[in-house]
Amino acid sequence: MTDAEIAPTLAAGVVPATPASLPGAVLVPGVGSGPEDTRRHNLSTILTAVHHRPGVTRAELTKLTGLNRSTVLKVVAELVEGGLVHEVSPSEHVGRGRPSAHVYPARDIAALAVYPDLDAVTVGVVGLGGSLLARLRRTTGGRSRPAEIVSLVAELASEALASLPEPVVVIGVGCAVPGLVRAADGVVVDAPHMDWHDIPFGALLSDALGLPVAVRNDARVATVAEAVFGAGRGIADLVYLNGSYSGIGGGAVLGGATLRGRDGYAGEYGHTRVDGGRERCHCGRTGCLETEVNLRRLLAALGKDDLDLRDLDDELAAARGRTEVEAEIDRQVGILAGAIGDLASVFNPSLVVLGGALGSLWTVAPDRLAEAVTADSFAPMVGGMRVVRAELGSRVHLVGAAEVFLLGYLRDPAQLAQRVAALRQSA
Repeated sequence: MTDAEIAPTLAAGVVPATPASLPGAVLVPGVGSGPEDTRRHNLSTILTAVHHRPGVTRAELTKLTGLNRSTVLKVVAELVEGGLVHEVSPSEHVGRGRPSAHVYPARDIAALAVYPDLDAVTVGVVGLGGSLLARLRRTTGGRSRPAEIVSLVAELASEALASLPEPVVVIGVGCAVPGLVRAADGVVVDAPHMDWHDIPFGALLSDALGLPVAVRNDARVATVAEAVFGAGRGIADLVYLNGSYSGIGGGAVLGGATLRGRDGYAGEYGHTRVDGGRERCHCGRTGCLETEVNLRRLLAALGKDDLDLRDLDDELAAARGRTEVEAEIDRQVGILAGAIGDLASVFNPSLVVLGGALGSLWTVAPDRLAEAVTADSFAPMVGGMRVVRAELGSRVHLVGAAEVFLLGYLRDPAQLAQRVAALRQSA
């Protein structure tokens, strides 16, 4: 499944009738050349809606999808019979509004999610509905050879699954890698920070775990996660920027379609040049954004060698008033603002979402960043544009990686039901 095919599921939380459909559009029910195509489309539409909006009512599904009430009732019943969703009666559901049955994804269907970065490997178990059921992170201690990372992933996956209070059926693996990834075969073409070049990482993971694997660029899966479950939900045009130990990456959703590019490499914003940049980047250029707006520079100002990104907010807040920290924040905010202005001129987004270390910069200096963006942009291009922090925090790469893997099954729920039934029986 290519990144281009992710686009239809984004902001609306449902599968549109055609790849050209925009988020929020009323769907055309029953698209297909025959009854079986229509059935598959309707199953996919309803399951994806429930996956992206756990607890949605049948009445809401009717409104969201454009399917009539009797069709929604029939499709939900088929998904319940297939063990993919379950309904909660009004008497069991605590909430406001008119009583109505609520539809939730099955609790025991999950995907493993893997995020190998320069400093650590993180493995999660992500259920339908985007719920992160378990998360384990372990520093690599300088190890970055693919075979060592695969071994560590297998170890963490076993521990994560063993930690769950109830067993799940794992249908596959989504992996987010900080580098250029060829989506068609899961080959990491170039991950320079990890010194990976033409590594068949998807195949290595699949052999080690005995599961199908989908591998994508880390920033692209984060874009998908924020567009589906986070700050970009319901937005047809957005730009996502993320900062981590491996640099700066990103993605864009334009008219409801994810930006992909010829080889699937679009969104390498970290390698755009910025004013005043003098440091040579690993890519061979001088003055790249990620050499100037850089997590390691922030950590150096804080006097830290390593830090879990979940703790960066607290560390920056505790260091307020320290001259060297404030100076570094101001420097990076100014450069980041110029980059955001450039992206606004190219993409004209409604929303810019900042994740990772960039989200921490926004949190510590939101007014400074907003003022700098306005001052360093072509005014008509940023009028009405908002800059916000990503909502999913440290979950973003795991949720996004799982989402990329799950997409293929969301498009064919009958196949998913068969696989889940077989896994449940074998368990």
